[in-house]
Amino acid sequence: MSEEQQKKQGFFSKVFGKKANEEELPTEETPEREEVEEAAEEATEAQVAQSVEQGTEKLPVREPVEEPPAEPVEEPVVKEAPPEEQPDEEAGEEAGEEAGEEAGEEAGEEAGEEGDGAEADEAAPERKGLFKRLKKGLSRTRGGFVKKIDRALFGKPVVDEETLEALEEVLLTADIGVATSMKLVEEVAERVRRKELTDPEVLRVHLKTRIAEILIEDEGHLDLGPKRPYVVLVVGVNGVGKTTTIGKIAAQFTARGDKVVIGAADTFRAAAIEQLAIWGERVGAQVIKHEHGSDPAAVTFDTLEAAKARGADLVLIDTAGRLHTKTNLMEEMKKIRRVAGKAIEGAPHEVMLVLDSTTGQNAISQAKTFNETITVDSIVLTKLDGTAKGGVIVGICDELKIPVKFIGIGEQVDDLRPFNAAEFVEALFSD
Repeated sequence: MSEEQQKKQGFFSKVFGKKANEEELPTEETPEREEVEEAAEEATEAQVAQSVEQGTEKLPVREPVEEPPAEPVEEPVVKEAPPEEQPDEEAGEEAGEEAGEEAGEEAGEEAGEEGDGAEADEAAPERKGLFKRLKKGLSRTRGGFVKKIDRALFGKPVVDEETLEALEEVLLTADIGVATSMKLVEEVAERVRRKELTDPEVLRVHLKTRIAEILIEDEGHLDLGPKRPYVVLVVGVNGVGKTTTIGKIAAQFTARGDKVVIGAADTFRAAAIEQLAIWGERVGAQVIKHEHGSDPAAVTFDTLEAAKARGADLVLIDTAGRLHTKTNLMEEMKKIRRVAGKAIEGAPHEVMLVLDSTTGQNAISQAKTFNETITVDSIVLTKLDGTAKGGVIVGICDELKIPVKFIGIGEQVDDLRPFNAAEFVEALFSD
């Protein structure tokens, strides 16, 4: 152990000694008589020396006298220049900070102006979820209409007479309506003759575009406008979902802060009055009702008087379901309209017809009869999730030119959706 200590002490003296000694030591302490064992020991000492040197590399930096550390020490000398430039740099930094703060404020204002965009981004998942539900709700119509078009065009190298016949059959059986189906087929045939539609894929895109154009032309929304209360008379045949539609519309408008009053003028069906009472309690809308069998016109008048007294924003009047072929019931509807006009000038401001999409082309004939009798202003198409005949909406918009304002795709309140033609067509033609 004493020999090893001596060797280590000799090693440290080599490290911290002068350069002259370090140069002499190798010449004096390298005798050729050293044996292999001493060489091994020196190798061991060399390893120890490396570890010690690693730990003592910083020592020369601490001694500015030696030349090797002087070079690294000279590098920080550059700091002597910065003190002269320091004020300018600090001033520049301060100016930069002030400019940065001003730019930041401007950017913040711009970001604030773009807040709606950020909110839109946050609402994107919600929109995506609603579109997914719409797509699911239209699955039967897509299978009965769009998929048939795809099968008619599948494998066709070009659009020929056989393809046109298959397309005509698909459109007629999709309950679009005879007039609308023939209109679309004639347009396609004319383009085929002009060699504008020869590719089946291009034909599919053309049909999608034309259907969207027809629907967008008659797209509408329930806007209350400046007149308050805004009175909507809801009509339709039995079983189309008038009462449920009224409850869902009331729920949507009360949720956004509007005051809604509902008139239970369907006095022929006792369950209708009870249903509306339940909806009114659920959504926070007041329901004006009389006894079963009362005069519907009297209920309408009392409803409008109550709406004026309470400062209501929207009035929804339910009416008894009636067949469009029954003249006496349709005449009674005219009476309700006259009474409403006496209670509030210009009322009803809108006649909303509810149609059941499962009835197919029969819904078109219903709409025509109601429109001839009391002039329909808007349409609600219900039960699209339960039928493959949803294509009837194309025929309604094309033949009647009456805006579709709501569509029903399920049982939930928000399954009664404001009609968006572009979204509807995209969901209908999506894979």
